[in-house]
Amino acid sequence: MSEMTPEIYQPSPAVTANAIVKDYEEMSRFAGENLEQFWASQAEKFFWFSKWQKVLDNANQPFFKWFVGGQTNIVANCLDRHLATWRRNKLALIWEGENGDLRTFSYHALNREVCKFASVLRSMGVKKGDRVTIYMGRVPELPIAMLACAKIGAVHSVVYGGFSIEALQGRIEDSQSNVLITCDGSFMNGKVVELKKIVDEALRRAPTIEHVIVYKRTGQNVAMEAGRDYWYHDLVALPLARSLSNSGCETEIMDAEDPLFMLYTSGTTGKPKAILHTHGGYMVGIGTTLQTVFDIKEEDRWWCAADPGWITGHSYIVYGPLLLGATSFIYEGAPTYPYPNRWWSMVEKYGINILYTAPTAIRGLMRFGEAWPNRHDLSSLRLLGSVGEPINPEAWRWYYRVIGKERCPIMDTWWQTETGMFMITPMPVVDLKPGSATRPFPGVEADVYSEEGKPVAVGEEGYLVLKRPWPAMLRTIYKDPERYVKQYWSKFPGVYFTGDSARKDKDGYFWIIGRVDDVLKVSGYRLGTAEIESAFVSHPDVAEAAAIGLPHEIKGNAIHAYVILKAGATPSEALAEELKAHVANNLGPIAKPEKVTFLTQLPKTRSGKIMRRVLKARAQGIAEGDLSTLEE
Repeated sequence: MSEMTPEIYQPSPAVTANAIVKDYEEMSRFAGENLEQFWASQAEKFFWFSKWQKVLDNANQPFFKWFVGGQTNIVANCLDRHLATWRRNKLALIWEGENGDLRTFSYHALNREVCKFASVLRSMGVKKGDRVTIYMGRVPELPIAMLACAKIGAVHSVVYGGFSIEALQGRIEDSQSNVLITCDGSFMNGKVVELKKIVDEALRRAPTIEHVIVYKRTGQNVAMEAGRDYWYHDLVALPLARSLSNSGCETEIMDAEDPLFMLYTSGTTGKPKAILHTHGGYMVGIGTTLQTVFDIKEEDRWWCAADPGWITGHSYIVYGPLLLGATSFIYEGAPTYPYPNRWWSMVEKYGINILYTAPTAIRGLMRFGEAWPNRHDLSSLRLLGSVGEPINPEAWRWYYRVIGKERCPIMDTWWQTETGMFMITPMPVVDLKPGSATRPFPGVEADVYSEEGKPVAVGEEGYLVLKRPWPAMLRTIYKDPERYVKQYWSKFPGVYFTGDSARKDKDGYFWIIGRVDDVLKVSGYRLGTAEIESAFVSHPDVAEAAAIGLPHEIKGNAIHAYVILKAGATPSEALAEELKAHVANNLGPIAKPEKVTFLTQLPKTRSGKIMRRVLKARAQGIAEGDLSTLEE
């Protein structure tokens, strides 16, 4: 992931000619010099019940407020405003189940379902400011439930469908929800995930929940507790829900700073924290970034292949595309079920124009070679995207060449649950360097700091920081403002500390190295785990790798690596030695791994991030800590 790479990929004239933003430099200059004016001009593209008096209030830093005095509701912009236009009959959602089921919703039909469910929640006593926990599979009723909560001013807390009993229970208790929405089960890799069973066990330990609403997806027998549990289909068929959906169910008028949702971060370290986002600034931030970075046009079919339960799903599956009146595709299941061409067959079948996914998914699909994607017509694709972690150059090139056929620029986005929106990202007209997220979004000011809080030299590694507020930023950690200040604003006073390490090259391009916790010190040299892993993946036999540092009496730390091989490659001592030499050759002798272990699976969070601390704990035979976010 070296910034010395000579490779620069320039956008084609066709991409540049059709891009929404044609002059990236001018947009960046204007936003940099006129921050409030820039964001106000973006906010004016949305519907407000009443306009703001002040764009940005920074009187009580770091508790910034945006569009102060403005009144809106994100659902008024995602649904209500489209119903008065031709978009009423445009497809909002296309959904395919893992078993091949197909469902589609026009904006009119989606609004009707949201109104029905909003009226159900209101009839259960859910009101503005109440928290509602959502724990579902990847079905259309998940975004419907989110939108219904937002419509009536309730705060949703989506817990990824597949988190453990302990993770669900802890999040219910922390949010103090009294309504939970779930499914009887969900499908993943041809198996049923028993969501209702997990809910029942969690609720024995989390007594705040009064009502459980169960969507029937698998049809398996599940226990239903009388007086507490209700079937989703029964509730939305009630006369009250039907009559309200016909006449429209009133959208609650919200203050710009009223909370929209809370979302617990992955918790790769420590106790999970509930990040709080609001209606106004979040709406403006995600709508603006999605339109300009992914160049969304009316005729596009957009596929963000994340789960609605992550921030990527909140911002760029549910709210962002609907704000733009776009058509969004959602797939329920696993990328390789029943065969490794599942994604590519759906791109072809539905004519997907833009695909946004994670490097871990790209590397996973790379393992199966080029024959699977090459069976399919991928010519509908015009843009690709990457999210979740730094993408190693090898995976970038494969994605560009094999999936994009060297036509589709890759929008490699850096952002966080906390930021709500893309922060460092190219646009289609920007020159690309494989492995770099390029430059900050217009109006965003990022830098790389030393331990002393000073900007480091070009090419030097340091702490990634954000120096100006942005509209979609988190407002606090729910019920813990002190932790919010301590975690994000105290390492470098007045500056947001991202927790990531990075470096900046001579062109101002940022190279994200990874979490600060994922930097190893070997013989006095700092090496990012992402760099070491990228060197492994550049070997033709390696699909994925994880590197950790273990104590070493001479070097301080020695590199231990865990490697997943591509299909057809066989683990051997000779290959392990070859890989050690390959990494040393790529990064220098100092980076030569002490040990290489071959695995078939790495411990990951369900959002695809490798949990290196688990590997480290296992290697040292010590307690593994909080595993609530672990996939397996």
